[in-house]
Amino acid sequence: MNFLTIGHRGVMGVEPENTLRSFVAADRAGLDVIELDLHLSKDGALVVMHDADVDRTTDGTGPIADKTLAELRALDAGRGERIPTFEEVLDAVRAPLQAEIKDTAAARALAEVMHRRDLVGRVEVLSFHDEAVAEIARLVPGVRTALVASRYGLDVVDRAVAVGASTLVLNIRRLTLEVVEHARKANLRIIGWVVNTQDHLRLVRALQLDGATTDYPDIKRTGRFTA
Repeated sequence: MNFLTIGHRGVMGVEPENTLRSFVAADRAGLDVIELDLHLSKDGALVVMHDADVDRTTDGTGPIADKTLAELRALDAGRGERIPTFEEVLDAVRAPLQAEIKDTAAARALAEVMHRRDLVGRVEVLSFHDEAVAEIARLVPGVRTALVASRYGLDVVDRAVAVGASTLVLNIRRLTLEVVEHARKANLRIIGWVVNTQDHLRLVRALQLDGATTDYPDIKRTGRFTA
């Protein structure tokens, strides 16, 4: 399998994260996959943002869940960008997507879009939460899923297997050869995040991971030359 370079919230190292500007830049840079994060607005819209509130990445304040789509649209998400909906991202780029969901409510909303737009082949669904992975797998037969983990041990492999995930997306700062070997025995793919330096890239290549999630598009160009 080819080594995948995955754009983290687009190319958040150079453009405002989780905006159409960032996603289009990732697509134009030739990144293999684009990763994004999903939340539900007060009126049930599937919007693209990492945090549960808007404070860090916009000029607004407060939880996403307390705001309607129209209210979210009024905010500046960086360089004049607006908070996009998931379907706007689908229409703006051609690359495959990794969609991270935070809970089972988002899983249900995402499932509706995936069925309506026949996205099983294009969208892989990620979550830190085992129950969200299990829920999207139940709702969308055949969907590819991944369990994400930041602080973990060998048990992360068993958790992934239990919810039917085919991939682990793991914080490289805690990644060990033992975890990699355990995952391989379970036939799991492994993606490392966040890979932003040549040292990080050498590590994921030395561990023979399947890909790297990065904030910077340059990793795509340099990755194939790194032993």
